[in-house]
Amino acid sequence: MRMFTLILTAAVVLPSGAVLAGGMLKPGDAFPAWELANQANVMVSSKDYSGKTYLLWFYPKAMTSGCTTEGCTLRDNYAGFEKAGVQVVGVSFDDPKDNAEFIAKNKLPFPLLSDTKRTLAVEVGAADSPSRLWARRISYLVGPDGKVLKAYPDVTPSKHASEVLGDVQQLSPAK
Repeated sequence: MRMFTLILTAAVVLPSGAVLAGGMLKPGDAFPAWELANQANVMVSSKDYSGKTYLLWFYPKAMTSGCTTEGCTLRDNYAGFEKAGVQVVGVSFDDPKDNAEFIAKNKLPFPLLSDTKRTLAVEVGAADSPSRLWARRISYLVGPDGKVLKAYPDVTPSKHASEVLGDVQQLSPAK
């Protein structure tokens, strides 16, 4: 009976959000190399961001309310990211066409990438398997050396931009 209870508990708990694969990276961890198609279906890779600080934010689905709130909040704070020298890059499981429509409708000034095979998402804890329907709402601030500066496992769409900008100020050396 005890084994049955454990199996039943695992079956109920794991699909709801436990990270089975790569798990969340921690500050100081090397962010894995990646190559994904952007909204114009052009391949973009981590090499393109080498030597730059960037925020890689995973969002569940283009055009949904939470993702629109988060995208627009990042857009509305984009000048602050530019001033801080931080590139903003979104990632979802949407195809490039859907991401292009999301950008056009909301006037997003940053690229949105398509992880349709869920490879990067599984590696960094945004998905527990390639069969997951939507990415978890997580983000990483990655430094110029390709290492994680900050991991965001619990993102609130309306507050994420200000949270990241605050962290960027704290992480920047005093001038």
